[in-house]
Amino acid sequence: MKVTLDKQFESYESLMGVFGELDSNVDRIKRELSVDVVASGNGVKIIGEEQNAKQALKALDALEVLVRKDVVKPQQLTTVIDCAKSGEDFDITDLLGTVAVTARGKIIRAKSFGQKKYVDAIKKNSIVFGVGPAGTGKTYLAVALAVSAMKNHEIDRIILTRPAVEAGEKLGFLPGDLTEKVDPYLRPLFDALQEMMGEDNYLRHIESGKIEIAPLAYMRGRTLSNSFIILDEAQNTTKEQMKMFLTRMGENSRIVVTGDVTQIDLPHSVESGMKNALEVLKDVEGIKIVQLTAKDVVRHELVTRIINAYEKYENDANARQK
Repeated sequence: MKVTLDKQFESYESLMGVFGELDSNVDRIKRELSVDVVASGNGVKIIGEEQNAKQALKALDALEVLVRKDVVKPQQLTTVIDCAKSGEDFDITDLLGTVAVTARGKIIRAKSFGQKKYVDAIKKNSIVFGVGPAGTGKTYLAVALAVSAMKNHEIDRIILTRPAVEAGEKLGFLPGDLTEKVDPYLRPLFDALQEMMGEDNYLRHIESGKIEIAPLAYMRGRTLSNSFIILDEAQNTTKEQMKMFLTRMGENSRIVVTGDVTQIDLPHSVESGMKNALEVLKDVEGIKIVQLTAKDVVRHELVTRIINAYEKYENDANARQK
């Protein structure tokens, strides 16, 4: 049975902010929740099946909270609609906290509840595994929190590392010094650091050794104290490499391990160190595993659809094999 629900906004400006440019936000709510939304003064009438209308009302309430702070971002809209559809209660203000501020003054916030859980885990735990598909902000948020920890004098160094397996070459055969050799592998980390710190400040920290960049093999035999250590693309570590890396941790250090276990580039005969660690360490106190999903993707909306399509294809293929 169709119902009509009324909602009043604080002001006409709030209403316009919620509607979005050319009514794009409300058009998407209407399309995805199968309702009609009609503006009336400083309010709206929501017309549709009772459950759908209530979901749309919840979504509009959340968007009104968001527009008090900023323009609603596409990922925030996706999160709001997904949460409204789920029927679960959610507090959109959880996404308004500041994670970090870039060198140009841009405020970095979690854009999904999965990202918020990930950020909170890094703040509260010594070792965090961020597992999920490309575009979920695993690396970017880890770098943002590392820079914030350094600015607040919580740690002395940021150490970035990544297994160099993608190119199929040994580091010794690549030209240049150590930084130049690993540059292609660590470019996403460089880019995030430069955005957070500014290029000049970033280069000064590199020269002083406060930011250290090294391939995973160079971690062996070291103890890393007073450091924020990020291991990126960890799905491409071996079991031995992962154990070696995690046991380098020293006093007052934090480790963030990021990776996507669906994108393993190791030979088929080699088990991923990250997949193994997720099983071995799942119940260890002080270690938190955060699983991000397609709902946490903050790239183009099409990326989420691509990830979902591949997951469906692989699930269907597995079902056929059984």
